[in-house]
Amino acid sequence: MLTFAPVSLTLEGESHTITTGTIFMKQAFRIQMSEIFSLAWQFIKRNGYTKSEALRVAWRNIKLKKQMAVRIVKFYFVKVDGSIREAYGSLASNIVPQTQGTGRKANDTVQTYFDAERQDWRCYKKANLLSIA
Repeated sequence: MLTFAPVSLTLEGESHTITTGTIFMKQAFRIQMSEIFSLAWQFIKRNGYTKSEALRVAWRNIKLKKQMAVRIVKFYFVKVDGSIREAYGSLASNIVPQTQGTGRKANDTVQTYFDAERQDWRCYKKANLLSIA
């Protein structure tokens, strides 16, 4: 179990006590924000999204990835042929089978996931994510 030692600091005459866990959370938040803005910029450049549209889809992708890391999630995306697909996917290590690397180069425009219905790996274009159920 991790324990964090409290740190005391004085700012403008007020004394504050924080834990190093708070610092780690802020660093994780900064990393997550960087990922969101990077993904949004990708949507603006490659897909012609507006800033607000791009940020909305980027947030949706980050939330989905975070939820899939712990459980099976129902979500919707637009397939390449234009139809809407309902998918049940996960990235949780206790759900997905052990696999070897495929030797393929990672593609930053798609998100791979383990399809719980088809019991196989699938992917979707990150820009085409519609909603998380």
